[in-house]
Amino acid sequence: MAPGGPPVLVVTRLDDATADGVIGELNLRRVPVVRLDPGDFPAEIRLSSTFDSIGPGGTLATASRTLDVGNVRSVYWRRPTPYTADRAMDDPAARWSVEETRYGLGGVLAALPGAHYLNHPWRNRDAEYKPAQLAAAAVSGFTVPPTLVTNDPDRARAFIAEHGPVIYKPLRETEYTDSTGRALTVWIEDVTPSQIDQRVRHTAHLFQQRVGKTADIRLTAVGDHLCAVRISGSPGIDWRRHYDQLTYTAVPVPPEIAESVRAYLDAFGLVFGAFDFGLDHDGRWHWYECNPNGQWAWFPDRITAPITRAIADQLQHGAPA
Repeated sequence: MAPGGPPVLVVTRLDDATADGVIGELNLRRVPVVRLDPGDFPAEIRLSSTFDSIGPGGTLATASRTLDVGNVRSVYWRRPTPYTADRAMDDPAARWSVEETRYGLGGVLAALPGAHYLNHPWRNRDAEYKPAQLAAAAVSGFTVPPTLVTNDPDRARAFIAEHGPVIYKPLRETEYTDSTGRALTVWIEDVTPSQIDQRVRHTAHLFQQRVGKTADIRLTAVGDHLCAVRISGSPGIDWRRHYDQLTYTAVPVPPEIAESVRAYLDAFGLVFGAFDFGLDHDGRWHWYECNPNGQWAWFPDRITAPITRAIADQLQHGAPA
């Protein structure tokens, strides 16, 4: 496709360095880009979308650009801020307004005719559920550690005794703060039967057999482009706590893993996925999870550059024939 033409719509917040890199690559290719954060609606975005027998049309206008709803090349759905309401509204009206925005503006953004999505927001939503991930991973042929989702303390203790060592991990990376508003992170941790008490009944918890690993692997999939990185040097279970001690080495993707990745992406209708694995002493890859909108831009340039180009290729040219 020649430079110019319909724009790429990048749906994300202002402070998204990952999107910045992809936008920079698209700019080098002279591909038009419109950046939009749904959280800016209604204060800074004007929506006028039409529907008739021909299909969707109309415009979305930001402070600097106007987007023709019927003429979008592709959509890069990254990390938008939550939908908001006018601060002058009382709580019931604000909640109603936010839901109307979600189904109005959100519905328009999810129904752009002919646009290639990376990923479609509804496919991201479906693929964020850990139980659905675990079920799809097994069907796709991955090696999945024994896992329990429960709110039953007795069942949790029995699972840990049978499959130990066992780790606890959150079912979703949900925003969590203390009483002062300070952001908190729920890390992946070892758990023993003695730590299980009646508080487990308060919600669903995920327990998983800990893999005897030599390293972690992050595999970033963009269509058929697979980039696997061996992550070494973490002194603990959750390598995200030790970025300053990590080393990164690009590694080949075994054919059986590539086949399973393709099956998994197809199961959820995804173009992009960030897969996490544990590498055991026998070289076997144990599947942990797949974040349909996972991060990758913290890697060194030698690793991120091919991923950036692969995403830009998808957004510029759309799905392969």
